Amino acid sequence: MMASPPTTLSSKPIYSIGYATKPIETFIAQLQHYRVDVVADIRSVPYSKVFFDYHKENIYQYLKQHNIRYVYLGDEFGPRSKDDAHYNEKGQIQFDRLMQSSLFQQGLKRLQAGVNKGFTVALMCAEKDPVTCHRSQLVGYYLARHGLHTENKQTQDTLNLLHILHDGGIETQERLEVRIMEIHDQGDDLFMSYDERKHRAYMTQCEQTAYCKDC
Repeated sequence: MMASPPTTLSSKPIYSIGYATKPIETFIAQLQHYRVDVVADIRSVPYSKVFFDYHKENIYQYLKQHNIRYVYLGDEFGPRSKDDAHYNEKGQIQFDRLMQSSLFQQGLKRLQAGVNKGFTVALMCAEKDPVTCHRSQLVGYYLARHGLHTENKQTQDTLNLLHILHDGGIETQERLEVRIMEIHDQGDDLFMSYDERKHRAYMTQCEQTAYCKDC
């Protein structure tokens, strides 16, 4: 069941959405329900081997027909990198290194500009479940801890990225990170704080699902 979208400008969130096996009509309807007017494509490769409606050029046209803008941010927020320094010795991408890159920071500035102009943005990728996608592990993780500058404030506000699930429901970044803990059975540990256990579960999830060019 889809949740009700925020009604005031100040409460506008940033969403994420995965298309997975969704018919394009369902994808568009979910965006409209949450009043999304900009889709930011954060795929490193903006094409699908199976779902041709989501090829970069095709999704641009579908969105345009429904008065939704399309912007490609795969270079800035994509899960792959052309810089070898962003990979470990096994060839797996390291999100903490990506977060510090100039391209990622450039993407944050572009995202910030859109939010400041009053747009409701959804970050788009392919994965059905955001728990296995870099839209939560990379962008969502960063925003939950560092946020963005807002136009009328001097300080940064943390942003709880809202993930539009496959059925149209909503999961917050906070709840998603708790779910990661549950997936990896991070129980009580007398020598670790709650935040430390949550971070350990996050790192385990990244190790299991992040892009690896040599694996």
